[in-house]
Amino acid sequence: MDLATVDHLLTTTRSVRKRLDFTKPVDPKVVMRCLEIAMQAPTGSNMQGWSFVVVTDAGRRRAIADLYRKAFELYATNAGMRPAYATDDPRAAQQSRVVDSAVYLAEHMHEAPVFVIPCIEGRVETAGAAFQASIYGSILPAAWSFMLALRARGLGTAWTTLHLLHEKEAAAALGIPETVTQAALFPVAHFTGSDFKPARRLPASQLVHWDAWGTHRS
Repeated sequence: MDLATVDHLLTTTRSVRKRLDFTKPVDPKVVMRCLEIAMQAPTGSNMQGWSFVVVTDAGRRRAIADLYRKAFELYATNAGMRPAYATDDPRAAQQSRVVDSAVYLAEHMHEAPVFVIPCIEGRVETAGAAFQASIYGSILPAAWSFMLALRARGLGTAWTTLHLLHEKEAAAALGIPETVTQAALFPVAHFTGSDFKPARRLPASQLVHWDAWGTHRS
């Protein structure tokens, strides 16, 4: 296995917003192949209770995008849109670009030629932590694999969840059963440019705890 290629894929698969090319059509066969790859991901008890809703109809995309934009407008009024990073935090320097790109996506979401919504059978509203972890742990690995498969084929997306503030309306628009949980919304498109760089992150030594919380190694 070519570790350099694998590491590059894993460290440069970004949430793409401003660099999504909304003018270029996306081949449904490529999306389907990426989903086939995604469905090789691990899933709890090998139940494979996942489903993926692929939305290409312009009217339905507009309806879902309208829900996303409505939720984004509420989110944008929250202080969480601009977290209070310390001045030496490596994430601080890029936060303004993150905000700008988030606003751009909210305004242009409907232009993405394809939406993909990963779903899982079951509801978590009244469930305990273990059941919630099992439900989401059975769909999120596949969703991430989907992003990686897209990236490897010159396609990009952004992992979004804000439309879930209006999950019932989205379910009604797409005919998703009440027993199914939507996990994310991926606007899929080709991306502009040739490559991405690793993001600025806190060092792992600050976030990894060895044997007990608060025990770090350099």
